[in-house]
Amino acid sequence: MSDDETRKDEAVNEAGADQSAGAEEAEPAPGAGEETASAGSGDDEVAQLREQLQEQKEEVLRAKAEMQNIRRRAEIDVEKAHKFGTEKFVKELLPVVDSLEKAVESAQNQEVQNEEVVSRIKEGVDMTLEMFTGALSKFNVEQINPVGEPFDPQKHEAMSMVPSNEAEPNTVIAVMQKGYLLHDRVVRPAMVMVAKADDSGGGNVDEQA
Repeated sequence: MSDDETRKDEAVNEAGADQSAGAEEAEPAPGAGEETASAGSGDDEVAQLREQLQEQKEEVLRAKAEMQNIRRRAEIDVEKAHKFGTEKFVKELLPVVDSLEKAVESAQNQEVQNEEVVSRIKEGVDMTLEMFTGALSKFNVEQINPVGEPFDPQKHEAMSMVPSNEAEPNTVIAVMQKGYLLHDRVVRPAMVMVAKADDSGGGNVDEQA
């Protein structure tokens, strides 16, 4: 074999070796793609789990808030039941107080021959009335006797309006029947007479007072 042919064979062999080496270097390592896909899938699962955990935390917080609201409403209902559970009972007692007060007024206005007997009766009724109103006050029942006060539609019921130069317009000048409060709630409004100006153009009851 000539020298030229020998050099050609060596060149061909070197070129083939270089191509084989390049192919080996370009070929990815076994399992490398699978590891990458597996890592990406794991990240997605972690993200989903975190999202589910956050949703569950929010649901727990909402449930706690709702339970607190229910408990507060229940406490308010129980408090009202304690405060106003006797309201119906109080309403039934008020006519008794009215009758006692009328008895005292009648004894004061009537002229009778035996003043001593009337005085003793009046004294007894006064004591009974005082004890009765004292018992009511122990249960937070208060009288509404607004003579001289501005008319309040929340606590007073106007029965009539009377022209008056002595009282300011829209002022209560007489109480026909006392009102009562139970824990500041109106059980019965006071029935009153309200002053109005002497001139015909003024003195309407201020319903928004």
